[in-house]
Formats: sequence, C-alpha cells, structure tokens
Amino acid sequence: MTTGQHRAAQPETDPPQDDEPLPTIAEQMADQLGGWRGLVESSIPVVVFVLANIIGDLRPAVIASVAVALLIAGLRLAQRRPIRHAVNGLFGVGIGAAIAWRTGDERDFYLPGILYGIGYGIALLISAAVRQPLVGWIWSVLVAKGRSEWRTDPKLVRVFTRLTVLWGVVWLAKVGVQAGLYLAHQDTALGVARLALGYPPYALLLLITVWTVRRVTREPQPTPLPGA
Repeated sequence: MTTGQHRAAQPETDPPQDDEPLPTIAEQMADQLGGWRGLVESSIPVVVFVLANIIGDLRPAVIASVAVALLIAGLRLAQRRPIRHAVNGLFGVGIGAAIAWRTGDERDFYLPGILYGIGYGIALLISAAVRQPLVGWIWSVLVAKGRSEWRTDPKLVRVFTRLTVLWGVVWLAKVGVQAGLYLAHQDTALGVARLALGYPPYALLLLITVWTVRRVTREPQPTPLPGA
C-alpha cells in the first residue's frame, strides 16, 4: 500500500463528530431551570411583591419587586454569569408591575402570567392535535442541537404527542387555579399560588419528559431477521 493510499483511507477510521452523548438528566434539568440559584432568583421578586403588598401598599410593592429584579440581573451581569433566567424574570415582573401600577389593582400584577399560561396550554394541546407536538420541537432546539430526526420515528412522535398533552393539561390546570383566585379577588392567595404552582410542576414535568425520551431513545432496536 502506498503512502497516498494510506492517507486517503485514514479519514474513514476517524470517529464521527456528530454522535456526541446527550447531557445527563441532571445537566439538562439544571440548564433549563437555571440551577438552585436560578430557581431562587426567579422567585425572589414575586416573594418581595407578595410580602411588601401585605405589609404596605401596592406602589411600594411594585417598586420593591422591580428593584429586586433589576438588582439580580445586574449582579448576574457583573459576575459574567448567564442572565437568561434573570432577564426572563425581569420581563415578567416588569409587565405585571406596569399593569398593576396603571390599574391600581394588586391582582393585576399576576394577570400577564395567567394569560401567558392559558395561551401556552392551548398551544400545547393544539400542536398535539395536529401531530406537531410542541414538546418535540422544543426538545430539538434545547437538547438535540437542532436535529429533528424524531419526526421520522413513529414511536417518538407518539411519545412527544403524549408528553405535549400532559404538559398542556397540567399547565391549564395550574393556571386555572390562579385564574379562579384572580376572579375571586383573593390577592394574597393568588401570590402564594403563583409561587407554589410555578417551578415545582415545571420541574416535575421536565423530569418526566427527559426520563421518558431518554428511556425510549436508549431502547435497543430489534435485530432484522436474516433475509429480511
């Protein structure tokens, strides 16, 4: 064999670069939830609003919650840490605070989250009904590095469809509780429900999703019969 032939054949022995292992369940959940720090930081502005509103009036509570959200985002930026979760929290708090400030009704602080939850839950169920499960596409973007091979696997399509229905039902259930408290003018209970029904259900759904998809994708494929 000549040197040229050896060099030409060499690339065929190199391992493929695309078959990188998926992150572990813990790594995927930590990334999406922002870790314990992300969980705490995203909840602090809402806690501040609830407590300040109980102790004082609406406007000091709005100012305090927005100030805390800005402080958290600024600290993350100064420490050169990812600010995605801080920015998301600041955006949500800012919209709710602006509406509550304008209307003078403290319960309106939670209105954007309720409307977003209703829209998100309905979108999940519609996507499952038309066989374009939203959870599958989100998985492609956040975990599978943009790949969408699951669309060609009927088993994975069914799995993502069922998971999308589960997400939609849970999302509408939890936002339904908040909407009921909103209509009943139970402002303090609404704030507590916002915290209790925020990350815990989300974390549980994320755990179920990651575990289910990884279990299905790791199942051995059936060996074709000779001559098939």
